Amino acid sequence: MNDLDTRIGEWRTAVLRSRSVDAADADELEEHLREQIADLQTAGLSSSEAFLIAVGRLGEVDAVSAEFAREHSDRLWKQLAIARPAEGGRRSFVTMLGFAALAVVAIQVARLLATTSDGSASQVFGDPTGGWFLRNLGLFVLPVLAGYLAVLRRMPWPRIAGIAGLVAVVTIVINLFPYVPGSSSETLVGLHLPALLWFVVGAVYVAGELRSSARRMDFIRFTGEWAIYYTLIVLGGGVLTVLTVQVLAPIAPEAIDEVLTWVIPSGGAAGVVVAAWLVEAKKSVVENLAPVLTAIFTPLFAVMLLVSAAGYLIAGIGRRFDRELVSVFDVMMLVVVALVVYGISARGTGRGTRTMDVIRLAAVIAAIVLDLLVLVSMFLRIGDLGVTPNRVAALGLNLVLLVNLAGCAWLGVRQLATGGSGVRLERWQTSYLPVFAGWLLLVVVAISPLFSFA
Repeated sequence: MNDLDTRIGEWRTAVLRSRSVDAADADELEEHLREQIADLQTAGLSSSEAFLIAVGRLGEVDAVSAEFAREHSDRLWKQLAIARPAEGGRRSFVTMLGFAALAVVAIQVARLLATTSDGSASQVFGDPTGGWFLRNLGLFVLPVLAGYLAVLRRMPWPRIAGIAGLVAVVTIVINLFPYVPGSSSETLVGLHLPALLWFVVGAVYVAGELRSSARRMDFIRFTGEWAIYYTLIVLGGGVLTVLTVQVLAPIAPEAIDEVLTWVIPSGGAAGVVVAAWLVEAKKSVVENLAPVLTAIFTPLFAVMLLVSAAGYLIAGIGRRFDRELVSVFDVMMLVVVALVVYGISARGTGRGTRTMDVIRLAAVIAAIVLDLLVLVSMFLRIGDLGVTPNRVAALGLNLVLLVNLAGCAWLGVRQLATGGSGVRLERWQTSYLPVFAGWLLLVVVAISPLFSFA
């Protein structure tokens, strides 16, 4: 009987994970379940057999949740704004507000230090150009997000101290570099540091369990969901900002610039924390958004990439790509990697080959062709114009992406041949995260000294 109660409790917990089912609904379902179990036991079945059959009759947890969602769709809208008390509700919300406010304070203090009363750059840390602000932009917000997740995960202090120590070392190093004013290496640091700090956020998100492939995959899913929520926040904030400007224009046009300098940085910084809170608090309301979008955009990206690869091959492999076009291709290849990751994460284990697997493989192969074209063009540019920090950084990124995509292609072919579940492909991506992080670290701390900080 105790074992049966334990199983029913686990089933009830699984049902309650869906926000379309509340406690009263769960009580009703549990009553039906126990009635069916009692009837089956009377017929001579054991408790384990009766439980399995009764659960099967009620339906899979996902099917039950979907049915309740159809019957009570109004709850989903309410629960988007109201968290359950059992999940931390008010306490979690207050914690989020505190860290969001801290991010706002950090970004505004830094902004005030970076500018003088007349709006020009102020000389801070011996930097008369104000370049330190852009160089350290990621440090004003992302460590706050990491702190929020550390509190949320109740991360042990020794692990927090270790990660904080590494961030402190990198911060000191990049701010002691004697950059040439307006140098490319300083720009590279400013662009790559936020991406490196996102891996620090990941280390906190997995609570220091860096060797766990499953926890790394959880962080990848978190990243996708966070990006979606943050994009929605930015779009909503953009609309609000435009309306605010329109309202102020007739009555206080001189205040518009001042309002924008306070609102835009504050909203952007706070949104970083708010988006993370939404992922954690509302994941079972609007769940798996990234895989859903992946299913929509994978075919579209596959067609675009195939057409692009064919077009550039016909145009000639020696075509000279400019910096902007190389950046576009790099973004496209990163998107392909993301499509592979989220597509595989949403793919049911044990299923055979599907059309989407073929489409995904076609996108990967097209991305490899484009990457090879970019690499050839970059080697030609380096041969003609010499080595620069930007070219080294771009070359390294494309080589890292090429290896990743080649691994995806090989494992994708094997998956199609064997009808596997894609577990190996998922593990390949999670095991490759340290490679991306390592390259970012090299760009941030090594390229500047190699080129005399120019």
